[in-house]
Amino acid sequence: MTGQRAYADAPEAKLLSWSADGDRRAFDEIVTRHGPFALRVALRLVPDPPTAEEVVQEAMVRAWSQASRFDPDRARFTTWLYRIVVNLCIDQRRRLRPDPMPDDFDTMDPVAGADEMMQANERRAALVGALKELPVTQRAAMTLVYDEGLSGAEAARVLGVSAKAVERLLARARTYLRERLVPEHDWKET
Repeated sequence: MTGQRAYADAPEAKLLSWSADGDRRAFDEIVTRHGPFALRVALRLVPDPPTAEEVVQEAMVRAWSQASRFDPDRARFTTWLYRIVVNLCIDQRRRLRPDPMPDDFDTMDPVAGADEMMQANERRAALVGALKELPVTQRAAMTLVYDEGLSGAEAARVLGVSAKAVERLLARARTYLRERLVPEHDWKET
């Protein structure tokens, strides 16, 4: 290494270049910047927190070991990293069925009436169940677009599909959820 490096101000492409040369501090900066988002995405696709953390760790190891292959002219770093995370989540979900939602998921509002609490819990459980039934690619598209605020084009790059394919994934997911939830639970569309 030559001279002092300004890790906090360096763009991802430069940090990855330094990482490819063996600079661990550069990669630490990448993990600091992008680890939380990667974990949020993993937790939505693999709802078991320890498994999601393992997926993110594996994604970071792969990013570190493949840092020399990253081409900033072909993709943004975030797209490249999140594609690794999503692919690992898809692989994980294919191997194992996710565990049920944690017991504390259905926390109740003590102020609400018993009927309202039961209705809210039923709706929440129905939504969680319906989301779990979605194919993992549809769930990934929903996570990236609706939960993380990525554009359709950005989500397409992460998933390795066209923007039109993301639109179709989202449309199929919304249709399924609407058909599954609206009649059964008398939900109004929003």
